[in-house]
Amino acid sequence: MNKKLIFAIVSISFVLLMVANSKPSNKSEEQKRIDALTKLSYTIDLIEKYYVDDMNMTDLVNKAIAGVTKELDAHSGYMDKKAYKNMKTKTKGEFGGLGIVVGMKNGALTVISPIDDTPAKLAGVQSGDIILKIDKKSTIDMTLSEAVSLMRGKPGTNIVLTILRKNEAKPLKIHITRDIIEVKSVFSKRFQDNDMLYIRIASFDAKVQRSLEDKMINVKKYSGVVLDLRDNPGGLLSQAIEVVDDFINSGTIVSQKSRDKSEDKVYRANKYSTLTDKPMVVLINGGSASASEIVAGALQDHKRAIIVGEKSFGKGSVQQIIPITTDNSEAIRLTISRYYLPSGRTIQAVGVTPDIESFSGASIKKDESEFELKEKDLKKHLKSELEKIAKKKKEKRSKDDKIITKEDIQNDNQLNTAVNILKVLILTKK
Repeated sequence: MNKKLIFAIVSISFVLLMVANSKPSNKSEEQKRIDALTKLSYTIDLIEKYYVDDMNMTDLVNKAIAGVTKELDAHSGYMDKKAYKNMKTKTKGEFGGLGIVVGMKNGALTVISPIDDTPAKLAGVQSGDIILKIDKKSTIDMTLSEAVSLMRGKPGTNIVLTILRKNEAKPLKIHITRDIIEVKSVFSKRFQDNDMLYIRIASFDAKVQRSLEDKMINVKKYSGVVLDLRDNPGGLLSQAIEVVDDFINSGTIVSQKSRDKSEDKVYRANKYSTLTDKPMVVLINGGSASASEIVAGALQDHKRAIIVGEKSFGKGSVQQIIPITTDNSEAIRLTISRYYLPSGRTIQAVGVTPDIESFSGASIKKDESEFELKEKDLKKHLKSELEKIAKKKKEKRSKDDKIITKEDIQNDNQLNTAVNILKVLILTKK
C-alpha cells in the first residue's frame, strides 16, 4: 500500500472519528459537504490505483462529471472538447449532419423531430423514433452529447440508424448520407381555393420574428391564419416570446422559475399592436418541443388560437452552457429553471394537449365508384387535350411552390382538420 493511500485512509479515519465524537443531529451542512467530497476523492484515488485497466486522473474526473450530470435529468450533461466544439459550430447555423433533433425520453435516445428538407427527413426518420444503434454502436447508456457527436460528420459520408418505431413489428434500419444542414426557419404559402394564409415555423433561430413579419406583411387580405409548428424542436426563448407578442395585445406569455426565487422571470406582451387579430389555428405534434410549445401553449391559454394535432413533446426546462475549464474548451449543460405557461401549468414532461386531436396521415379520400362514367372514359374523348391540361397543371405546380392545393390538404389529415376549423372560426367572426 503506497504512502498516498495510507494518508487518505488515515485522513478518512480521522474525519470519521471526529464525526463519531460529535452529536449526529447537530452535524453541520458544511461538514456534510466535506464528508461527501472526501468520499468522492477517496473513491477516485482507489479506482486510479486498483482498477484492472490503467486510468489517469483526468479521465476519471471527466467520467465523474459526466456521470453526475447525466443523473440529474435528461437534458443536463458534460461536453468534452469535441462535443463542445460541435455545439458551438451548430450555433453558427451551418454544419455537417443528418438534420434531426434528439433528446433523452424515459432513458432512451429519442427523435424529437427531423428538420425540414434535410437528409434525415428525406430518408424517412420520424418524430418519436427511438434510436437503438448509430452504425454498430448501441445507444444504451450513451449520453446525449456522445450521440450527437457520432451522428455529426463530414458531408457526403454515410451512416446507418437502427430505430424502433411505434406499430412496427421489428427495428428498422435507415441509411442516411450526411450533408450541410442549413435550416430555413420560416416560410409561407397561400391556399389554392380560399383566402387563408399558411405560415410554417420550422425552428426558432435568431431571425424568426423578423422573417415572420416579412411573411405576414400582406396579412390584411387574408381571412385567417394557419400556423404550423409541427416537428419544430424549439430554439431561442426570445424568439418564441416575440412570436406570441405578435398575436396578443397584453398579458403574460411565459414565466421562468428557478430554485433561487430571485432568478425567477416573467415575460409579458409589450408591443403596441399585433400583426393580426384574424382567427388562428396552430398545428402541433409529438415533435413540437420547447419554444414551439411555449408559443402554442401561450396562444391556447390566451384563447387566441385553436390548437390542432397531437400532444407535444414536453420539454419545458431551461439549460445553460457553462464552461468548466480555464481555456473554455469543455463545458456542462445544466438545467437551471423550468417554463410555466400563462395559466401556471408546466410543459415539462406533460406537453401541450391540443384542443382538437387530429392524427397524421392522409385524409379520407372520396370514394369513386368503379361504375362512374366520366368524359375521359368515353372512346372519343380528347386524349391529347387531357394530356395538355395535365402537363400545364404539373408545370404550374412546379413553378409555384407557394400554393397549397386541394391535393396537399387531402394528403395531410391534420392540415385538413385545421383548415375546416379555421373556416368555422372565420364564419363565426363574421
